[in-house]
Amino acid sequence: MLDFHRRWDLDLIKVMPSAVYCVEDWGCTSADTGSPLGARQCTAHAVKERADWARITPLDPGAGALGRELEAVRLIARGRHDDAPILHTLFSPLTIARKLAGDRLVDDLRITPAAVLPALDAITETMVRYVDAALDAGADGLFFATQTGSAEVLTEPENAEFGAPFARRVLERTRGRSFLTLLHIHGRQIFFDQLRGLPVDAINWHDRLTPPTLADGKRRTSGAVVGGLDEHTTLLAGPPAAVAREVEDAIRQTDGLGLIVAPGCVLPLATPDAHLAAAVDAVKSGRP
Repeated sequence: MLDFHRRWDLDLIKVMPSAVYCVEDWGCTSADTGSPLGARQCTAHAVKERADWARITPLDPGAGALGRELEAVRLIARGRHDDAPILHTLFSPLTIARKLAGDRLVDDLRITPAAVLPALDAITETMVRYVDAALDAGADGLFFATQTGSAEVLTEPENAEFGAPFARRVLERTRGRSFLTLLHIHGRQIFFDQLRGLPVDAINWHDRLTPPTLADGKRRTSGAVVGGLDEHTTLLAGPPAAVAREVEDAIRQTDGLGLIVAPGCVLPLATPDAHLAAAVDAVKSGRP
């Protein structure tokens, strides 16, 4: 069991490349559209019609945009001056498929799943190899995000068929190698109970926006829970005292055990440093 009370809990580094890095090599184009989160957006999907799924084949994880992100990990690892672990972001295969195709993914899965499944296999094969490449490049662990594990995108049975099994194949590759594998379940009405059984050490979700609460999530999983801070309201708008109160509430919900205090998702670029400092100070003063 990991010790979530060491000093590095306060200094966790999360490598957050643009969400489109994993689809550029399959033919998506992207642009900076001024997102408050700093993420580039797909401006043209690689899968425009059902037949395009056949063009999604396995990639060399060391080449192209994937290789570019591995070089970023190497540079960060070489330039690190403390023991804060580096978590490199990977997306679940079904999340990548959705970025490749946009809204048509769900229709294709429901009408002709046989057209999509070979592409999902190719994406999964690529991401399994990318796990090894990222850890070899200097990442200590992984931030593994699914953006399809909620009722906002699919039904729970659909995610059980097309989402979770492919995610598991990627995550199994981390066993014995990843210092910390953190699952992020994006969105509202998440399939927490379905995904909690994936081979991860900790789970992060928008606990201030959607069930379960941190306390309930901790009761329902054997790993750590990650959250407590609302990135779009409290962390962004403050004041620092409100940030501290959310930290105190997160510690109270979990008795300060098996908890990593964090936002529910990516921080907006405009988040003031003073609000982040308030969160760190509150964690330090609130430790058991």
